[in-house]
Amino acid sequence: MSPRRKREKRAEPAKVSVEVATIEGSAGALERDERIRDRAYELYLQRGQEPGYELEDWLQAEREIDCGPR
Repeated sequence: MSPRRKREKRAEPAKVSVEVATIEGSAGALERDERIRDRAYELYLQRGQEPGYELEDWLQAEREIDCGPR
């Protein structure tokens, strides 16, 4: 029989501090998401409610909200 090795203790991963968003920033992000969601739904309706394009609709809506319509 081979001798068993003791498992080496690994150091715990370093803890990462996370910045907490301000209330104003959070509200702005929520408003942006709501505008994107509304626009993505409009795109879905314009396509005749055809399923399967959720990601494309969301990404297009995101571009439009962030950069203006193309």
